[in-house]
Amino acid sequence: MFRPLASALAALILVAACAPTLGPPPPPPPPRDRAPPPAAGGFRAGDFSWSAVPGPGRVDGRLTYRAGPVRYSCAGAGVVLTPETAWTRRRMSILYLSPDRAALPAADVRARTPSAPSGDYSAFVKRTVCDAGSRFAFSGLANGAWFVITVAKPIAPGKGPDIAIMRRIEIRGGKPVGVDL
Repeated sequence: MFRPLASALAALILVAACAPTLGPPPPPPPPRDRAPPPAAGGFRAGDFSWSAVPGPGRVDGRLTYRAGPVRYSCAGAGVVLTPETAWTRRRMSILYLSPDRAALPAADVRARTPSAPSGDYSAFVKRTVCDAGSRFAFSGLANGAWFVITVAKPIAPGKGPDIAIMRRIEIRGGKPVGVDL
């Protein structure tokens, strides 16, 4: 009696050893009260949180852009300072064809806007206006990388297109940054 039982047990062990394994069970689904993470490179407000903390950083800028003999000004124009995140870097690459610096016809940049990733990052953007001498400043900034953007107009109307100018800058150690656009 022991022999048939041992044979049956050995056969059962042999069959079990040959059975395929499916690995560990899948993880449980996320709770329904949590949203799934955004797609890779998607807009996440949390990525901007570093820029909302006041810091000792400062940007002193001026517009010096020229196109041949045509001089440009930003007097009275808005200047924006946008925090760099993976999302804004991708957006700048699409709008300005570079993540570092550009001077392109404003109409071309506006035409690319629909293809750039969208998201409400306006709460993190700093704004100021160029003075009559095409100078601008930002203060109270956190350390990190930022994009400075303005639209320059030819001093002599009709002498050239409006130019959208973007430049990436970095604030380190709270030291002032001078920037010429």
